[in-house]
Amino acid sequence: MTPQPVDVLIVGAGAAGMMCAGEAGRRGRSVRLLDHARAPGEKIRISGGGRCNFTNTGTSPANFLGENPRFATSALKRFTQHDFVKRVDRAGIAWHEKTLGQLFCDDSAKQIIRMLTDDLRAAGVVLSLGVSVERVDRVGDGFEAALSDGSVVRSRSLVLATGGKSIPKMGATGWAYDAARQFGLRVTDTRPALVPLTFEAGLLETLTPLAGVAVDAVVKGGGTSFAEAMLFTHRGLSGPAILQISSYWREGEAITVAMAPGEDLHARLKAAKEENGKQMVHTALGHIIPRRLAESVCEREGVKGKLAEVGDKTLRRLDAAVNGWTVKPVGSEGYRTAEVTLGGIATDQLDQQTMAATSVPGLYVIGEAADVTGWLGGYNFQWAWSSGWAAGQVC
Repeated sequence: MTPQPVDVLIVGAGAAGMMCAGEAGRRGRSVRLLDHARAPGEKIRISGGGRCNFTNTGTSPANFLGENPRFATSALKRFTQHDFVKRVDRAGIAWHEKTLGQLFCDDSAKQIIRMLTDDLRAAGVVLSLGVSVERVDRVGDGFEAALSDGSVVRSRSLVLATGGKSIPKMGATGWAYDAARQFGLRVTDTRPALVPLTFEAGLLETLTPLAGVAVDAVVKGGGTSFAEAMLFTHRGLSGPAILQISSYWREGEAITVAMAPGEDLHARLKAAKEENGKQMVHTALGHIIPRRLAESVCEREGVKGKLAEVGDKTLRRLDAAVNGWTVKPVGSEGYRTAEVTLGGIATDQLDQQTMAATSVPGLYVIGEAADVTGWLGGYNFQWAWSSGWAAGQVC
């Protein structure tokens, strides 16, 4: 079959791929964007409870992980969160800010997808859905890809934008990593990130009755800490604070949780004892943390009875049990529920201004496929916009 010529072939019609395609098309290049999914931007659609946490007002390189976290600096500065908000405003999409600088659509994440697909149409991009790459090779100074629809595409540039392995039920695979290795690029170790943590059966038995209980917490581990909500589940611990720490946690390590951060529990319990010594200990503690959690902590520490019946040493032990709870996860829920993939195509082989592979002219890596992983809260979408924009200027 005679190859169909195109300037740019982009594999992956997610946030980064659509941003890149729109930019490249706007600059006069012929662009074909393809995805094996039946609809573009599926991760956008489900994100933020269907309202898409599309960026964060506080985005900076400090919010990213990888072998070289500073790699993201150039792209993030050249196309900022404020630049993307301007596009959202121009599209007439109403939005609001939640805690910690997180921006969400007032209505639906589908508005962001519509904005991007409108840009694709205006830029003359050919969007092919339900189509995958069966083979891709280097041909001359360009690339040739055999597609599942029977066509063959020959392009000057090839952009890897298929993301990582997270949420396989939506079709996520390691295709970008395989393609990168084929062209001689190194891929760092990958693992699920922004993911709930799980525990051994013995500890899980004590946690299961707490399923559904949420607290504001400070969770420490892996040399850092996060102050956000934490949720007890039937499998272990979840919630924003746990998802954040999961990117830093490694097997064999413990995490330490403060479940009443900023509270001097010893002082409050001592005051409660002086005021009403007949009050049950778990009842007094239940005025500070959720009642079910208070009962569980008292049971775990073997503390029962009335406040008047317990000494100062016991009250201090309860304080430590609540605000210095140290536990060792055995794993995570894996890629099935992970929001992102930590690791990816090594950035020491990429140009930080253009996202081009330095050893393979015409090859670009954007979005989650690269070894750049953001915190929870809109940072990974901003990396998709910024990296896609950067590659789209030159690919």
